[in-house]
Amino acid sequence: MDDMFISPFLIPVTAIVGAFVYVIVKTLAHARVRELEIRERIAMIERGLVPAPEVDPRGFDRAMSRLERHDYRQYASGGRHRRAGVTLMGVGFGLMVLIAFTSGEESVAIGVGGFLVVVGLAFFVNSFIDTASHLPATDPRSWGAPPAAPPSPPEPPRPTNG
Repeated sequence: MDDMFISPFLIPVTAIVGAFVYVIVKTLAHARVRELEIRERIAMIERGLVPAPEVDPRGFDRAMSRLERHDYRQYASGGRHRRAGVTLMGVGFGLMVLIAFTSGEESVAIGVGGFLVVVGLAFFVNSFIDTASHLPATDPRSWGAPPAAPPSPPEPPRPTNG
C-alpha cells in the first residue's frame, strides 16, 4: 500500500485532461460530419440539382438568426439603454452610500455617486427617445410574397345538342 501514492491533485488533473480530450474528439467528429455535408452538396450541384435550404440547415439557421438579430436590434435597443441606465443609477447610489459611510464626506459622496446617477438617468431617458425613433412603419416580419390570388370558379358545363 505504501508503493501506491495518490495525489489529491490527480482527480482535478484527470477531469481537466478529460475535458480537453472530449472537446477535441467532439470537434473532430463535427468537422467530419460537416465535410460529409459539403461533399453531399457538391455532388448534388455536379448532378445539376439545386440543393434545398434544408440540405444546408446550418446555413439556413445562420441566415434566419441574422434576420432575427436585425429585428431584435430594431425593437429592443431602447430596452438595452433602459437596463444600462438603471444599472448605472444603482451603481451611482451604491457609490454614494459607500463613500458616505466609509469617509464621512457626504458632499464628496454626492459628487462622485451623483455623476454616475446622472449618466444613468441620461441612458434611461435615451431609451425612450431611441425606442420612438426606431419603430418601423410596418412590421418587417410581415414582408414577403403577396398573397396568391383566389382560384377562379369552375365554368358551368355546356349543354350539348345531340
